[in-house]
Amino acid sequence: MSTAENGTVPVAVIGSGNIGTDLMVKVLRHSPTLRMGALAGIDPASEGLARAARLKVPTTHEGVAGLAAMPGFADIKVVFDATSAKAHVRNAEVARQHGKLMIDLTPAALGPFVVPAVNLEAHLEAGNVNMVTCGGQATVPVVAAVSRVVPVAYGEIVASISSRSAGPGTRANIDEFTETTAEAIRAVGGAEAGKAIIVLNPADPPLVMRDTVHCLVEGPVDKAVRERISDSVEQMVETVRAYVPGYRLKQDVQFDAVPEALVPELGRRVGGVRVSVFLEVRGAGHHLPDYAGNLDIMTAAAVRTAERTAALRGWVKPS
Repeated sequence: MSTAENGTVPVAVIGSGNIGTDLMVKVLRHSPTLRMGALAGIDPASEGLARAARLKVPTTHEGVAGLAAMPGFADIKVVFDATSAKAHVRNAEVARQHGKLMIDLTPAALGPFVVPAVNLEAHLEAGNVNMVTCGGQATVPVVAAVSRVVPVAYGEIVASISSRSAGPGTRANIDEFTETTAEAIRAVGGAEAGKAIIVLNPADPPLVMRDTVHCLVEGPVDKAVRERISDSVEQMVETVRAYVPGYRLKQDVQFDAVPEALVPELGRRVGGVRVSVFLEVRGAGHHLPDYAGNLDIMTAAAVRTAERTAALRGWVKPS
């Protein structure tokens, strides 16, 4: 277990809400290489800033401007943005001006999409990388797992999360969620076209995150190919589980014949086989409740991206 004192790569978090606080806790207690340099917010009375102060993490309630003015900012290597798509524009510009790696947890998507299990090493030189969305982090790896075996004409995902784990930022960015996730299904997952749907489930007690992934593959798919697809999906799930322990398949990969039908996103009729994958994402419980797997997978993916990038850029001091 790491502490703020023995991590070797200083990082800062902008946003003192649930996501920002969970990032801070992950860095302080669970990262062997990262060290908390600062937590920035805009509400001086926020619980996140108060907790950071108790943990002896430097804080500011003056947002990105206050962060940039802090004495230790020059040493910061990585800045996590856990604010909003709108606020990210300014935050990203400040990070760029100071030469910091920006890891964006908002749906702003100013930089390339990164899903650690799929394409992290393709963007090691980027100054700003986007973590897509919670639905994207959970489902794009599965689309990629299918598309590395056979071409995927169309990918559709449904992310169902507890309404209790959908804060003001998530609710304000629903449109960005669907657009960003659909684009990542194509750009990272490898599908020709994609669609994303999010469902806020009001059940009480709250349900953990559930994700359904449908991949439409044109033409017949014989038994051998189906086995290769299933193996590929299972291998990808294990890759994601390395940094999101609560990520798992709910049942075996399903295959169904699909009659030819019009797919508006493709602008043509398609027939073949539908590959269906059902997932559950349970949070690690570091700061957030375990049902908030949608938030946990974002922070876990962001920390993994920072750790891996730091190692490959040579920022990690040898032990």
